[in-house]
Amino acid sequence: MEQQTTQTLYEQLGGQPAVNAAVDIFYRKVLVDNRINRFFEGVDMDQQIAKQKAFLTMVFGGPANYSGKDMRTGHARLISMGLNDSHVDAVIENLGATLTELGVAPPLIAKVAALAESVRNDVLNR
Repeated sequence: MEQQTTQTLYEQLGGQPAVNAAVDIFYRKVLVDNRINRFFEGVDMDQQIAKQKAFLTMVFGGPANYSGKDMRTGHARLISMGLNDSHVDAVIENLGATLTELGVAPPLIAKVAALAESVRNDVLNR
């Protein structure tokens, strides 16, 4: 149990294979979710998925290879398309469902959801 507390969230989730699987499943869910899929129209999804994998790896405490935009800049176009709290809620819901599907323990899902929640105001530019 002592080792569990010293591991990064990235390690607790299962490292790169887990992040890769989660991002792939997450975007499959997002792209069929009529609440939010319009925000991804015209987006190069291979590039988006690669960026998301690098971003989450870094945020979860793994290798920091993300070189993309910050949250506000990265979502500015979506704000102009009407992005709001209900959309962020849908993203967090899809993320939780993805992690549940992968068998991630509820306490770890809660940590991931808290991280996502912590950037809500930046994503929504407030």
